[in-house]
Amino acid sequence: MIHITLPDGSVRQYEKGTSAHQIALSISEGLARNVLAAEVNGEIWDSSRGIETDATVKLLTWNDAEGKSTFWHSSAHLMAEALEALYPGTKFGIGPAIETGFYYDVDFGDREFSSDDFKAIETKILELAKQKEVFVREQVSKSDALKYFTEKGDEYKLDLIDGLEDGKITFYTQGQFTDLCRGPHIPNTGFIKAVKLMNVAGAYWRGDETRKQLTRIYGVTFPKASELTEYLHMIEEAKKRDHRKLGKELELFAFSEKVGMGLPLWLPKGTALRERLVQFLTKAQGKAGYEQVVTPHIGHKNLYITSGHYEKYGKDSFQPIKTPQEGEEFFLKPMNCPHHCEIYKVKPRSYKDLPLRFAEFGTVYRYEQSGELHGLTRVRGFTQDDAHLFCRPDQVKEEFKKVIDLVLYVFKSLGFNDYIAQVSLRDPENKSKYIGTDENWRLAEAAIIEAADEKGLPTVVEFGEAAFYGPKLDFMVKDALGRKWQLGTIQVDYNLPERFELEYTGSDNQKHRPVMIHRAPFGSLERFIAVLIEHCAGNFPLWLSPEQFIILPISEKYEEYAKKVSDELNNSDIRGLIDFRDEKIGRKIRDAEVKKIPYMLIIGEKEMAEGRVSVRKHGEGDVGEMTLQEFSELLIKEITV
Repeated sequence: MIHITLPDGSVRQYEKGTSAHQIALSISEGLARNVLAAEVNGEIWDSSRGIETDATVKLLTWNDAEGKSTFWHSSAHLMAEALEALYPGTKFGIGPAIETGFYYDVDFGDREFSSDDFKAIETKILELAKQKEVFVREQVSKSDALKYFTEKGDEYKLDLIDGLEDGKITFYTQGQFTDLCRGPHIPNTGFIKAVKLMNVAGAYWRGDETRKQLTRIYGVTFPKASELTEYLHMIEEAKKRDHRKLGKELELFAFSEKVGMGLPLWLPKGTALRERLVQFLTKAQGKAGYEQVVTPHIGHKNLYITSGHYEKYGKDSFQPIKTPQEGEEFFLKPMNCPHHCEIYKVKPRSYKDLPLRFAEFGTVYRYEQSGELHGLTRVRGFTQDDAHLFCRPDQVKEEFKKVIDLVLYVFKSLGFNDYIAQVSLRDPENKSKYIGTDENWRLAEAAIIEAADEKGLPTVVEFGEAAFYGPKLDFMVKDALGRKWQLGTIQVDYNLPERFELEYTGSDNQKHRPVMIHRAPFGSLERFIAVLIEHCAGNFPLWLSPEQFIILPISEKYEEYAKKVSDELNNSDIRGLIDFRDEKIGRKIRDAEVKKIPYMLIIGEKEMAEGRVSVRKHGEGDVGEMTLQEFSELLIKEITV
């Protein structure tokens, strides 16, 4: 007998060789019908694979990320089977699951392929799925694996096998299709009830531009047809909310080829929105004891050699700026923290001075590959709401908790209420990627874990996601469409203070090293604004809107009264403009709706005679007539809420 420990801590006895599916069946038939795979001692297995020793087992369904991943990887195999049936002679590269489905890299030979072929492939996939083909795992020797794909004539699989270790090679077969694969897979193809091929693109084999370009086919599948319908609706909604589209329509930002790819230009309305975010956080930071600093956009190469950024990020930075002086080189600033370390060193520090909290909205530059640039979410120049806290070791946890409070205040103020905190730790198997001693890493990781636990944050732990100088707490936020974004981040760093030889005089009159906390609640203004645009579909909170009202005179006879109304509201710090165009009022209202201006004030004969305005709210319609005092109070109340 073997002992199986389940997620709730309960331990059950089973015969040696019992599978996860059989374990599920012993709990309930309903659970067994939904199990896609299993996590056995931290590894993902086929639910049909026998367990030979005592183990900790988690049964995975569609509701688990690993269950979805297994489902979509199996779907990639099913698509490959359909492609081979429809287009004999097709060769296959790799077909992994991704966050939004799966893809397979395919070589069709001389055959032309386009999205016009999607329908036939989708039909074939569903036809094969209905056959409920079982995914059969087989361990094969390297020589047999090479023989199989040599006879099949698939050079891509031979290339992959060449790098594998004999004794650790497995095939999976479903129906008429056999693939080189580690697995795991779902029990059978019958779980797949709905499919949609989403896109087709080119992809060089092994990402090498000197090798053949394959056809990459993206798809997504679901266990219910209704879930595909919901997903496609979400995709359409996402297109409407695309920050690149709305940014253009709302006149927030632009890009220019002459200025350079990935370098956004902030237009007046976008700048107003951006500056309000800066003012909002500056005020909150001031209350929390932060001091604002400003540092240059460039720094001497030696600064980044000292910090370690040159070694780790030199290839991703812009090329050095050479000066007329022989051998002198500067870099566009990739990070603010080295500059802040130098500010700390300007004068001697005492234990009584700590913590010191230096904050800066500092613009940094990184040379992202052109193919990775995407609107405001991936740019080459961006402004971080950066701050670095220098504190004594005994202050680290308390300061970290205060930063958590600040991050959560930012999220709440901007309507991000669904989030999880990711504890990003060092990869224990590859410590060469990081700087610093094991002891420093142990202390830093413990401080983050304890602080997050004491604040009651919902957390997940991810190994290998730490910064090169220290562990992080990354806030993963879900937007209105349920998509995950990494926004705020907090990091504990024992290493940069050592590299910069930072010191303070302790109460014992001896020299000690401070600890650094890096934090950025927004992350970067560019990325944060992009996510905010898509989260609220351009309908910003009233306090943040570039324009809070627009006055719509019915004709030019009422323009003087419109100016008077505008002046009075502006004097009350309520922002807006007047639509002076010679257009019908219906057209003016429609255009104001498109621009997502929160309130429309319609002015005609009656309103002017009574000294009032007729108010419409964006997306809701008529609110009614009111005095300017009543309208001001309405806005102030909404902003306060």
